[in-house]
Amino acid sequence: MAHDLPPADLPPAVADYVAANARLDADGMLAAFAPQAVVLDDGGRHEGREQLKTWIRTAILGSRAIFTPESWRDEDGRIAVDGVTSGDFKGSPIRFTFRFQLEDGAIVALAIA
Repeated sequence: MAHDLPPADLPPAVADYVAANARLDADGMLAAFAPQAVVLDDGGRHEGREQLKTWIRTAILGSRAIFTPESWRDEDGRIAVDGVTSGDFKGSPIRFTFRFQLEDGAIVALAIA
């Protein structure tokens, strides 16, 4: 079942990540992830706090990339969020699907496509 948003309807860890991203708040974005979380983005794999900090600093803050969710659905336990990312990068805005895997109230995996 697909859900149109407001973002408050997202699961809490995902809503926290989206809200921190909207503020370009690196610490807030990082706080939504479990310590050993994995992010797959733009052909790269980023795992653990240090790599996630670098990914947030370069991929998100460096280009002021803000993801605006439009709808979400549960895909066999993963939360798939569709929306648009806008920022200071070639081709902006671009439509993406963020697929979050949650465990114990934190993001353990995120795949961006």
